[in-house]
Amino acid sequence: MRLGRRGGSFKIRLFIGIAIVAFAYLRKCSQSEVNPYTGKSQAISLSPQQEIAIGLQQAPMMAQQHGGLYPNQQLQGFVDKVGKKLVDNTIAKNSEYRYEFHLLKDERTINAFALPGGQIFITYALFSKLKNEDQLAGVLGHEIGHVLGKHSNERITDANFWKLLTMGASVGADLGELANGIGQQTLLKNGRGDELESDELGVKLMIDAGYNPESLIGVMHILKAAAGPNRVPEFQSTHPDPENRIAKIKAAIRKYRK
Repeated sequence: MRLGRRGGSFKIRLFIGIAIVAFAYLRKCSQSEVNPYTGKSQAISLSPQQEIAIGLQQAPMMAQQHGGLYPNQQLQGFVDKVGKKLVDNTIAKNSEYRYEFHLLKDERTINAFALPGGQIFITYALFSKLKNEDQLAGVLGHEIGHVLGKHSNERITDANFWKLLTMGASVGADLGELANGIGQQTLLKNGRGDELESDELGVKLMIDAGYNPESLIGVMHILKAAAGPNRVPEFQSTHPDPENRIAKIKAAIRKYRK
């Protein structure tokens, strides 16, 4: 009798496991849609409003990790002006996202990043190395590209797919649980394909807004110099090598410049 009960219990667990796998797979397939800004088919589970909510929730914590906001309203206003010009004169204006641009106090970490929904950050360490407004437009345009590319949304959807398979996660988790459960690394960890796609979108945004897209090449030289001679080889990194990115940027300039 015990063997029979154990066998029946195993069959029930196996059936439940297969049902969860089938549900996760069908759910992900049903979430596939074509991104109107890239033309790429993606598995997307969050609406623009949900992306905005997650970005707003995570923004204060991101700023705190970088020492808060840079205490100079004139410089912040300059960042806002460039960001607004990029949004108002490009395809970004037609999106449902709420764009906000933040200059962070961090004077050591050369970085810029975007949260889902339009929260965009640049550290003072990177800002201070930029030589002109066009380079700043290149940095912000690239980050807007991550938002339009729905890269965080895609990673959250993929992470939830695997979470559902391995942990039987609840389908109806609220946004707070979703953001905290996925973690900040998932929100910010862009792959090489995401970076190249955002570079191309950044070039298009710069051209449409009246900026010189070659300035984005200058940003790549800044990033390359900051990484130093011992930078991680491209095949070991989630970011493409700056030289590879420069070649792709030049190709995008030829593609979009009229």
